[in-house]
Amino acid sequence: MAMPSSTITRYELGATFNEFDLAMSRKKFIGPKVLRPVMVGVQAADVGKIPIEALLLTRKDDRAPGAGYRRGDFEFSKYSYATDEHGWEETLDDRKLAIYRDILNAEQIHAQRAMDFVMRNYEIAVAAAVYNTTTWTGAALTTDITHEWDDHTNAVPVDNIEAARLKVIEGCGMEPNALICNRKQAFHLGQCANIVDRIKYSGKDDPKKIPLAALAECLQVDMIIVAGGYKNTAKEGQDVSISTVWGDENMMLAKVATGDDPQEPCIGRTFMWSGDGPGAPGSDEEIAVVVEEYREEARRGGIIRARNDRDLVIMYPQCGHLIGNAIEI
Repeated sequence: MAMPSSTITRYELGATFNEFDLAMSRKKFIGPKVLRPVMVGVQAADVGKIPIEALLLTRKDDRAPGAGYRRGDFEFSKYSYATDEHGWEETLDDRKLAIYRDILNAEQIHAQRAMDFVMRNYEIAVAAAVYNTTTWTGAALTTDITHEWDDHTNAVPVDNIEAARLKVIEGCGMEPNALICNRKQAFHLGQCANIVDRIKYSGKDDPKKIPLAALAECLQVDMIIVAGGYKNTAKEGQDVSISTVWGDENMMLAKVATGDDPQEPCIGRTFMWSGDGPGAPGSDEEIAVVVEEYREEARRGGIIRARNDRDLVIMYPQCGHLIGNAIEI
């Protein structure tokens, strides 16, 4: 007979993205803002999608006396998602716990480390999906700008964003609402004469310290989503090699989801399987992470495990325009 599981769900160690924001704020992970999560009850499904051409189709709607009204018809297209489980374990050795119990909270540290592995890999996956030059290829979906934004004299970010905005509107009929960039790119944006000249005569802000809201207003977008996450790309045992999760080469102007309605047209979503129930706290705005503990006598210690079940889906590539050659690398 199979033995019952001895795994204990550690609710007090588990956290949603917001609940451990203090630990994550320095890293400025932006994945949930870019591919806003939606909770789903099944791990894989085909989802119906009304094509853009059907929604924006223009036809005559006049009716002659005695005649019927004109009618429309269209076929659904679809996209699929299939969530995969992601997780990491940390060992709580009894001897080490005894040695260090007076100087650190080992359980909390191990739980934070385990969650950090899961969340960092999620951030890396979102960045790779959004900056995918295979998905965004061709003049309609991507543009390399001529003057990089760290060329503060010649760069024209207002013109660059307006050109990209027109591409998004022509592709999907919707206004993009967000510029996705990293901290370095946002800094150089605020130094460009093309921006400073607009700010310093506005009477609103000091051009020596321009807030993001003022930059967003100059670019006519609702928000600038600035990534600050970093990763160590060196192999284990080698000298550390730090790089940004969201690189310096690309930026993205996009229509990102701002609500919980999964039917909202947007660049993409994170599908989170809700099958773990109350052990996976979170909402449609948050990435849920389950934290568990179980005993492993062979190691004479406990194991802390963090995990979730997710899939990233780019739903409407036309809702975004990839901007290349952002700053010199």
